[in-house]
Amino acid sequence: MPNRAIFLDRDGTINEDPGYISDPANVVLIPQAAEALAGLNKKGFKLIVISNQSGIARGIMSSKDVERVNNKINELLLKNNVSIDAFYFCHAHPEFSTPEECECRKPSPKLVFEAAEDFEIELNHSYFVGDNVSDIECGKNAGLRTILVKTGKGVESLSILQKDNNFPSFVAENLFHAFEFIIAEN
Repeated sequence: MPNRAIFLDRDGTINEDPGYISDPANVVLIPQAAEALAGLNKKGFKLIVISNQSGIARGIMSSKDVERVNNKINELLLKNNVSIDAFYFCHAHPEFSTPEECECRKPSPKLVFEAAEDFEIELNHSYFVGDNVSDIECGKNAGLRTILVKTGKGVESLSILQKDNNFPSFVAENLFHAFEFIIAEN
């Protein structure tokens, strides 16, 4: 069986998004997210987070803060016997960073390609799940099936995607609904 992955946005997809989370104490998983990830993992999918963390470039938080938040997410997920296999994040923002530093920012597929190489992932058997226009565009740019979740900024993003006639492969109410769709396809 090929190595498959679910590439995921973090804030607004797996955990609530109050904006620039730098304190692990503020991490709250979206209901049923852990169950969804556990189900995907049991079906043989690697779980890889691809996120823009421009709060670093903005001086709001540090890379260490992002790593502590990522560790807290995995700590909470372990209660459901699952964890994220890897977290990839881009610290840059066009207003505060060079164009070269911004090459990793979604919708660029750069981090997806890095993760695919690191884990020998076959992208044509993988998905990108997120709540933002940039997540869907990143997934499409990497040749992935895409799922927009309506949590986080999902409803607002769906409206933008519809206006641009730029539809994801599927629209899900939340990560658990996305899990059900993926399992039905596989």
